Amino acid sequence: MAARSWRLAARRDAIALRPSSSGRSYPPAARLVRKADFDAVYRQGRRRSNSFFTVFSKANDLPQSRFGFSIKRALGGAVVRNRMRRRIREVVRLHRQEIAQGWDIIIHPKPSVATAPFSVLITELLKLLKSL
Repeated sequence: MAARSWRLAARRDAIALRPSSSGRSYPPAARLVRKADFDAVYRQGRRRSNSFFTVFSKANDLPQSRFGFSIKRALGGAVVRNRMRRRIREVVRLHRQEIAQGWDIIIHPKPSVATAPFSVLITELLKLLKSL
């Protein structure tokens, strides 16, 4: 029984020692999730693209930008699509403060995102998002 409590204490300590994200979170208020919001961006928004992404954007009346992701099934199986989604979400999470506020943004990755290095994804996506 003592070994079990020792393991729980070690786990609790390890969780407490995780580095803080220092404001680099991805809160629910920064997510675009409703179908009506996606449709409004597609209908009334602008489109920009490069060899890695297509970005749809529309101004909103909020103090922050909201982000949505749409990954087509044609880009690969569930594992590949989820990996793409996680990588794009991480770029947005890390650089959300550098992106202009007051936009609804939908990001569509292209097939090249699956094999591109993470540093390339960061630079290419930020180029598109800073041009809004």
